[in-house]
Amino acid sequence: MIHAVLIFNTSGVPRLTKFYSPIHQSQQTLIEKIYALVSGRPAGLCNFLDAPELEAFLKPKDGDGERLRVVYRNYATLYFVFVVDSAESELGILDLIQVFVESLDSAFENVCELDLVFHFDEAHHILAEIIQGGLVLETNVHEIDRAVQDAAKARKESFASANPLYLGGGGAVGSRSAGLQTPLGWLAGRLTGVGAR
Repeated sequence: MIHAVLIFNTSGVPRLTKFYSPIHQSQQTLIEKIYALVSGRPAGLCNFLDAPELEAFLKPKDGDGERLRVVYRNYATLYFVFVVDSAESELGILDLIQVFVESLDSAFENVCELDLVFHFDEAHHILAEIIQGGLVLETNVHEIDRAVQDAAKARKESFASANPLYLGGGGAVGSRSAGLQTPLGWLAGRLTGVGAR
């Protein structure tokens, strides 16, 4: 199971946090401990490590003794960190991090730290397309991208149909505003005959 997904910068400031297990102590303290584990490692070491000190934060009090592992990748100024248990393959999680980064790149066209700050809702949506409840749902970047684009299109159509001043769509059959005239359309209809008098 995936217990947590974290993205933080090289200064330790979290940019995305998602926990799939209950946290028994301070979330900030947990993030600081994970940052200390990851940032202090030399670049030549592997990208996963045992983290028994995190068990007090994420494991149930009557835990079964499974070891938690931190799997991470560093891209430019961002650390992508997954906290997993022994049921997950470390190499599979490294590949999943790559899928997540490629999906973010596809959505933001060369993702950077500011994209995660100003578009956190979309970053969380992309993560939700990949992982739900600590379990991996999708690993195909094209399917993830298509689902995110479909959701954005549906959100845009929903906003447009709820907006009475929206002029697009022309009252298409089946739309919510079919047969309804917008206030701007009503005014334009009234003014067309004004100049002919």
